[in-house]
Amino acid sequence: MLKRLETNIIEDWLTQFPVVGIVGARQVGKTTLSKSLPGKDSIYLDLESDLDIGLLAQPGLFLRENSGKRIIIDEVQRMPELFPLLRSVIDEDRRPGRFILLGSASPELLRKSSESLAGRIAYIELSGLNLLEVDPTSILKLWSRGGFPDSYLAANDEKSYLWRKQLTKAYIERDLPLLGLDANKQVLTRLLFMLAGTVGQLFNASAIAKSLGITAPTVRKYVDFLENAFLIEQLHPYHINIKKRLVKSPKIYFNDTGLLHSLLNIESYNSLVGNIVVGYSWENFAIRQIKSIIKDKYDSHFYRTQDGTEADLVLTQADQPVFMLEFKFSNAPKPTRGTYHAMADLGTPKNFIITPETRRYTIAENLEVISLTEFIEEIRTPAD
Repeated sequence: MLKRLETNIIEDWLTQFPVVGIVGARQVGKTTLSKSLPGKDSIYLDLESDLDIGLLAQPGLFLRENSGKRIIIDEVQRMPELFPLLRSVIDEDRRPGRFILLGSASPELLRKSSESLAGRIAYIELSGLNLLEVDPTSILKLWSRGGFPDSYLAANDEKSYLWRKQLTKAYIERDLPLLGLDANKQVLTRLLFMLAGTVGQLFNASAIAKSLGITAPTVRKYVDFLENAFLIEQLHPYHINIKKRLVKSPKIYFNDTGLLHSLLNIESYNSLVGNIVVGYSWENFAIRQIKSIIKDKYDSHFYRTQDGTEADLVLTQADQPVFMLEFKFSNAPKPTRGTYHAMADLGTPKNFIITPETRRYTIAENLEVISLTEFIEEIRTPAD
């Protein structure tokens, strides 16, 4: 079993907080991780199982009878009435590590817990597999197949692709409706396809709405829901106080490039390289890999002006730009005029062009080329 980078953090939190919440997309590995954690005997409850729901017919009695065990509750957002009860049970005995709550619907989970479990719970989001969790030579495989463990570890590309196709179908036909998304399945399928086809580009709700025959506010509502279900992410522009016209629309990226590729019928790395979307896909992959490492250490944005000056990713602290990053699917990248203009506008002390496998070198003053793996290692454990 692959050890997840979040394991040590979660183990530490289980010694401090009565409840630890692990949120993330379905099939991303939350259940496997929670069951692998050392410590006291545990009971696992899946709130999509009628049998396990039956065990909670009298939840207060069940929780108190098993107070000596760690209780793992999966898909906890499906039973929001548990949260006030959990608060009561915890306040009777605030020993750390009593509960682990797993959820794939962040808004409901976070809202209910913030009302009922404030000060008692610590949350962490589990993303797909990171480059630091797999064979470092497998970057192209991870990019192509994505970070869902079952997809990445599949016996071959065909089985990985079929698994992702089935996951996408399950999300559209079952999971998203269960989470509360009231949308026509055909419309939702087409929306996901259109978002995949315009990945990394400025989001235009009006154009998508016209194509789908729905309103722009409805498109935005669906996109927000997909983001809250951990399928996509909206990256917002960075605004600084300069006399330039800046774009206001976000960009859309998929939380997993394997799902992105399956939506575009890209089955393998070889078919990806010849696809027109390859550059945007690499950008998507690199951004998600970086964001899964930095967590809340940096805020992330892109930068773009109306005259074409652009930076793919800007990492900020206290709203001050620290890193400016460009992503190039080339081992001999060349900076553009826009790259230099963005560096000047932002005043970032650290600027990089990130590629799949290039050895690190300086390409211009205050601008380096670096591989994604080396950058992730550096930003995770920066030099003193």
